[in-house]
Amino acid sequence: MKDYYKILGITKSASEEDVKKAYRKLAHKFHPDKGGDAGRFKEISEAYQILSSRDKRAQYDKFGRVFEGGPSAGPGREGFNGFQWGWQHGSQEGFEEGASFDFPDLGDIFEDFFGAGQEFTDLRKGKDIEVELRIPLEAVLLRREERVSLSKFVPCSRCQGVGAEPGTKVSECFSCRGTGQVQQIRKTVFGSFTRLSICPECAGEGLKPEKPCIVCKGEGRVRGQEELLVVIPAGVDTHQVLKFEAKGDAGKRRGKNGDLYARISVKPHERFERRGDDLYAKVLISITQAVLGDEIEVPTLEGASVLLQVLPGTESGRVVKIQGKGIPHFQGLGRGNLPYELEIHIPKTLSRQQKELLEKLKKEGM
Repeated sequence: MKDYYKILGITKSASEEDVKKAYRKLAHKFHPDKGGDAGRFKEISEAYQILSSRDKRAQYDKFGRVFEGGPSAGPGREGFNGFQWGWQHGSQEGFEEGASFDFPDLGDIFEDFFGAGQEFTDLRKGKDIEVELRIPLEAVLLRREERVSLSKFVPCSRCQGVGAEPGTKVSECFSCRGTGQVQQIRKTVFGSFTRLSICPECAGEGLKPEKPCIVCKGEGRVRGQEELLVVIPAGVDTHQVLKFEAKGDAGKRRGKNGDLYARISVKPHERFERRGDDLYAKVLISITQAVLGDEIEVPTLEGASVLLQVLPGTESGRVVKIQGKGIPHFQGLGRGNLPYELEIHIPKTLSRQQKELLEKLKKEGM
């Protein structure tokens, strides 16, 4: 009797995910199309077909074999064996009416062959760069330019990014005939599959320098320092990321440049607190201002002052809002607001005259 656990190299306590991983690893290694052992591959597939099914695995653990339904499921034709033979040889044997067959996970097979879901990117394209820009809160009020110094790949000045020594030829890549792509054909039990991938010889460029540049070694780029002026729109906020196209690493041999991503970090302000596009601040008022009312000057983030009306009988904690003096809306019209929280200042020390006046007010019932 075959030991399916031993065939897959797992124990009886292995989880479903362990069974799947073991199968994928062994199927990739022993597949006939990859030069593996066809007999070993058949055994592996049979073991996976049994152990990947809860019902069949339970039967196998209990009885040492799996009993298939249907009159034609006889010795040598259990499950995947009959199906596998009929499919590979193009015949109908193994497909008799009433037999029960389980198909292996096709997604696993295609993933082993081609790397399912994999997208091929241009190998010449430069990498993206991410930097953090720390700016003061008052800087978000207006659109501004920020100078950024980057250590990055820049085009080679000797070959102008071509990758070839000046005066030498750049020839068509022999492997891809100048297309930058190569064709891969895989024959499987499910048929032949074709896909295009980037030519590894020329990195998808289609051209190869006959004599590589002695400075950049044929890459067309070198490490260097570059200063950039980037535009920061008004209204940006912390954790916001701005994208600057083609400002990242230079590509290989005139390939496309990467992008620059600037992550914004707004520094805290000593007086104003930002909440969305509104600015919050506290203002101290005296007891007499709170009781009698007053008109006071308060600062704004721009530095100028505005008049704020304190109504008679104002209690501590009351909020008075000034419209349109907050943060500009990002890529929009208008600005947020500037709410001031009024806080009544209680002096800790009083002059003799102040004490006398307060005593008189106290006698008056205040």
